[in-house]
Amino acid sequence: MLPRVGKEFVVRMRFNWRPFFEGRTLLLTNTLSGGVILGLGDIVMQSWENFKKPGRVRDWKRTGCMVTVGCSMGPMLHYWYIFLDRAFVGRALKTVGKKVLVDQLVASPFLGMWYFLGMGAMEGHTLSEGMKEFKDKFWEFYRADCCVWPAAQMINFYFLSPQFRVVYINFVTLGWDTYLSYLKHRKDSPHTEPVSDSSAVDVQQEALPPSKPLEKKNN
Repeated sequence: MLPRVGKEFVVRMRFNWRPFFEGRTLLLTNTLSGGVILGLGDIVMQSWENFKKPGRVRDWKRTGCMVTVGCSMGPMLHYWYIFLDRAFVGRALKTVGKKVLVDQLVASPFLGMWYFLGMGAMEGHTLSEGMKEFKDKFWEFYRADCCVWPAAQMINFYFLSPQFRVVYINFVTLGWDTYLSYLKHRKDSPHTEPVSDSSAVDVQQEALPPSKPLEKKNN
C-alpha cells in the first residue's frame, strides 16, 4: 500500500512542477529563481554581518536591489544556454569542455560586470562609478569565479537536460551570491556605508586641535 501511495505522490508531483520547465513558463521560472536566490544570498550575508555587529539594522532595500539584479540576469542566462546547446551539440567530454571554456571566457566576465553596474545603478551611482568598482575588484572576482564555476558547469553540461540548466545554476549560486554580496558591500567598497554630513562635521571637529582658553585682560 505505502509503495503505491508513494509512487502516486511522486507521479503527481512530477506533473505539478513539470509545466514550470516547459515553453514560455521556463523563462519565467529562470527569471524568478535568479532573483530569489540572489536575494537569499544577500539575506545570508546580512545575517552574518548582524551576528558580527550586534545592533546593525537589516537593509531590506539592499536585498531588494539584489533581487532585481538577479531577475535581470535570468533571461540572459536562459538565452545564453540555449545558444551554447545549439552551438555545441552533444555531451561528449570534448564538447562539454568547449562549453565550459566559452562560458568562462565570455559569460562570467560579462555577468560580473552586469552585477556591479546593476547594483551601482540601483543604489544611485553612475555607470562610471560602477565600472570603476568592477575594474578594481575584477581580478579578485574572476579568480574566485574560476575556482567555482568550471567544475559546476561540467556537471551542468554533462548530466543535466537543457531546461534545468538555469535553475541548477541559480541554486548552486546561493553560496556564490553570498560571496558577491560580501564583495560588493564590504567595508573597503567605495559605495558602502556613506558618512553623513553631521558625522563628517564631528570628525572634522575631532581632528582640529583644542583651542586655548582666552586670557583675561588686565584692566
